[in-house]
Amino acid sequence: MKRVFGLLSLMLVFGLSLFTLGIAHIGGIKGVGLIGMWFFYTFGTIIVLAQLIPAGIVLFGFIATGISSYRNREERPVPVV
Repeated sequence: MKRVFGLLSLMLVFGLSLFTLGIAHIGGIKGVGLIGMWFFYTFGTIIVLAQLIPAGIVLFGFIATGISSYRNREERPVPVV
């Protein structure tokens, strides 16, 4: 399973790098500037994804806690007879 995740992560980085290399080349950047833009776009995208995924998990946890049915049960008063 660990090898599969490693392979998938390498495929993601390779796909992103080819995509950003294509964007920079189509934009007219040539030579050494192409390599610089490739690094900037590829690793910038990876850093953004690395921040968004945990933030999404935390946000989902807050939403799930707010709409959870367990919360309603705890707030009901115990009837006194």
